[in-house]
Amino acid sequence: MDAITAHRSTALLTDRYELTMLQAALRSGAAHRRSVFEVFTRRLPDGRRYGVVAGTGRVLDAVADFRFTTPQLDWLADRNVVDDATLRHLADYRFTGDIHGYPEGEVYFPGSPLLTVEGTFAEAVILETVILSILNHDSAIAAAASRMTAAAGDRPVIEMGARRAHEGAAVAAARAAYIAGFSATSDLEAGFAFGIPTTGTAAHAFTLLHDTERDAFTAQIDSMGRGTTLLVDTYDLAEAVRTAVEVAGPTLGAVRIDSGDLTLLAHRVRRQLDDLGAHKTKIIVTSDLDEYAIAALAAAPVDGYGVGTSLVTGSGHPTCAMVYKLVARESVPGGPLVPVAKRSAGGKSSVGGRKWAARRPDADGIAEAEVVGTGPVPAELERHLLHVPLVRAGEIVGRESLDAARERHLRARASLPLSATQLSKGEPVIVTETARPAAD
Repeated sequence: MDAITAHRSTALLTDRYELTMLQAALRSGAAHRRSVFEVFTRRLPDGRRYGVVAGTGRVLDAVADFRFTTPQLDWLADRNVVDDATLRHLADYRFTGDIHGYPEGEVYFPGSPLLTVEGTFAEAVILETVILSILNHDSAIAAAASRMTAAAGDRPVIEMGARRAHEGAAVAAARAAYIAGFSATSDLEAGFAFGIPTTGTAAHAFTLLHDTERDAFTAQIDSMGRGTTLLVDTYDLAEAVRTAVEVAGPTLGAVRIDSGDLTLLAHRVRRQLDDLGAHKTKIIVTSDLDEYAIAALAAAPVDGYGVGTSLVTGSGHPTCAMVYKLVARESVPGGPLVPVAKRSAGGKSSVGGRKWAARRPDADGIAEAEVVGTGPVPAELERHLLHVPLVRAGEIVGRESLDAARERHLRARASLPLSATQLSKGEPVIVTETARPAAD
């Protein structure tokens, strides 16, 4: 097998039952049937009006790195997870199928066929867990981030959640947030890995280290220049603002407020800065902000926001429980694909068949419906199709820059009805329709 290191392999980022299903399918002879799996969600989190696709690029990396290393195979053997025949199959595993789906940054709705994975059952089924873990997490972050950037309008939002999340999740969160419109991150690994702009200056500890606040501000200005951002709420806010301008002069870049009634304090600080002649000094606010707090600050003289906890913690980004379901498979080798579907109670049924999706606009170009169907695409919807090729015959063809995904998201969000960005609870902003079969 290829010489890859264990830490790069994504092959064990999976549930045990994926491999036990593979073993049983290899024994039954069904493992090599051509199969189609689909990622979709049955509902959005309570009150959300649209979702955001994020993590697609990371999924492509995970598929590329889905190779079983010798130590991993030895571990599976030692613990009798699968039999020898399955171990031999896994040693040669390569995904050779096709993947297509919604491009990163696109919005979605209940029933949207977000990702379609086609290959043999053996090669497609074991990708389920890693694909869902990436898409569920990153799309949840991006949806929350999109609400925040919509609330912020033209004011920049900085991602600052690294200390509130698992270190790997923090990097993924910064990536997803950037796609959804955040301007920068405080996390250097995210900047290194994905080229996201990074920012950050000093915390309260830096002020407390020095004998006086003036000493701290002087040291920071001497190190970083007058364009830096000074944290001004360690002691007395008004005194700190006055000292900051005295030390840096009226060309001080910005001050940051991290506690208190941010609306009231922003007005006071803006007035004080203007009185001191620092008319161009910006005001940045942090302190557990979410989309509702950002919206409440819309009329305040604030120039930017820093968001952490409310973006990266589970309460801030509820997932929409994406699933990965088999929707079609061969009955005989080389035969046509037959739709298959789950028929269970409790709202967990699925719809069989490989699907296409299109977003139908109204006369003004505003989205009015998500149309999903199987079979031929109606001519009037062909130019509104949403799927793009991501993997062909095992080769990745869908890589793109984060900036491309970021620009796509802004366009997609702007094409939705105005109610999409309302923060009051509501239903999905457009409905998902099932296309009628084409007439013979």
